[in-house]
Amino acid sequence: MTRTARFTLDPAFTVGDVDPRLFGSFVEHLGRCVYDGIYEPGHPAADEAGLRTDVLELIRELGVTAIRYPGGNFVSGYRWEDGVGPAAERPRRLDLAWRSTESNRFGLSEYIAFCKKIGPQAEPMMAVNLGTRGVQEAIELQEYANHPAGTELSERRIAHGDKDPFGIKLWCLGNEMDGPWQTGHKTAEEYGRVAAETARAMRQIDPSVELVACGSSSRSMPTFAEWEATVLAATYDLVDYVSLHAYYEEHGGDRDSFLASAVDMESFIEDVVATCDHVGARLKSTKKINLSFDEWNVWYMARSRQEAQANPLDWPEAPRLLEDNYSVTDAVVFGTLLIALLRHADRVTVACLAQLVNVIAPIMTEPGGPAWRQTTFFPFAQAARYAKGQVLDVRVDSPRYGTARHGETDLLHATAVRDPGTGAVTVFAVNRGQHEVLPLEVALHGFELTEIAGHQVLADADPDARNTLAEPARVAPHPAEGTTLHAGVLRAALEPMSWNVIRLG
Repeated sequence: MTRTARFTLDPAFTVGDVDPRLFGSFVEHLGRCVYDGIYEPGHPAADEAGLRTDVLELIRELGVTAIRYPGGNFVSGYRWEDGVGPAAERPRRLDLAWRSTESNRFGLSEYIAFCKKIGPQAEPMMAVNLGTRGVQEAIELQEYANHPAGTELSERRIAHGDKDPFGIKLWCLGNEMDGPWQTGHKTAEEYGRVAAETARAMRQIDPSVELVACGSSSRSMPTFAEWEATVLAATYDLVDYVSLHAYYEEHGGDRDSFLASAVDMESFIEDVVATCDHVGARLKSTKKINLSFDEWNVWYMARSRQEAQANPLDWPEAPRLLEDNYSVTDAVVFGTLLIALLRHADRVTVACLAQLVNVIAPIMTEPGGPAWRQTTFFPFAQAARYAKGQVLDVRVDSPRYGTARHGETDLLHATAVRDPGTGAVTVFAVNRGQHEVLPLEVALHGFELTEIAGHQVLADADPDARNTLAEPARVAPHPAEGTTLHAGVLRAALEPMSWNVIRLG
């Protein structure tokens, strides 16, 4: 039998507070994320604005907070003016990023209304185009969106039917500008200069805006770390965050390495933190730059590339793109990525699951038909609901296993969050082992915890089981048996390849 995995929890040892923005998501004009996803006029469940109410209900259940928009690669060719004013008068444009045709029926006003209908927790996170545009267009967008009244742009917004300003505080200064695939790709020096100029101008309008500078689009980029250092040297006093993007997939049947993907994610975070702090030290600054992990997910990119090569797009409108159907295995890996973000909550204070509907998403829809939850929906919804408060310092003593990509790593990946208001503690734990139950013991010091409030598990005898249009409820969390809390020790048996949420009250 596998050796027991252990760790100790003590309220005196914490990582940091969970920022609600850690449970953000991402809506890009890509595939069917917007059209036939969140927005489908004529659908039986559509409201007067064309938003699908069945999708809105699932988004609320998912618990998303900050919603990044409108891209992504899409933003680097986007003219924000195309998406305001009467929808019937908006121009159709070619979208170079995804070789599609953009109707602009859904734009800035519709996005803000969408956020409001989700609820007050859904904060807009707007990206500006620093690929084909620059400083002037960014501050004009900011003025249109946020200035109360009395100027040409603010009065234009009012004339378009939005009397109240949108109050957007969180802004991304472009997207993945280090990537040669990006329309308007720039060197670190070029991007650092335009980002600094844009940030300075936006702060002249509103000093309280929060700004995200583009970091590397992945840790594997040849310019990684050097890019961050160069960009931050130009923008350090002007921005609040640097972005990180990472996607993971199973390669060549190497499931052991796939299950350890969070090892790479945690190293990525720690490397960016070190780079930020190195630049701060060079500048003799006491300011700390936080991290915005504003694109993350499981994404089968190799499969997407093969499909794109086999079926080149000829400028269709809202084609089916990147519609990965997630398995139980994918959901378990997805859970470890959530754990990685929580374990670094002291510096990762914004994160956006990419994306929200249909495109590598936790929610799927059919035109004119139903909406349903993918397997990855459940870990996100549980973390968003229960990971509120202080992240506790978790240092595991775990049996280990070998991986081709990440070397020896722990079978157990875990974190815990304490709610200071109620004293409740929630443990989030993954057993990366494919075949054996992993016994778990958690020593609790300094807590007044007396009962197991619940232990939910996402696992299945078929690791490739998934939810589909035909079987939308095939996979769902189930209660665990045998979990105990006695004399300050939590004991549980973690099923093979499982995501676990253990709540202590």
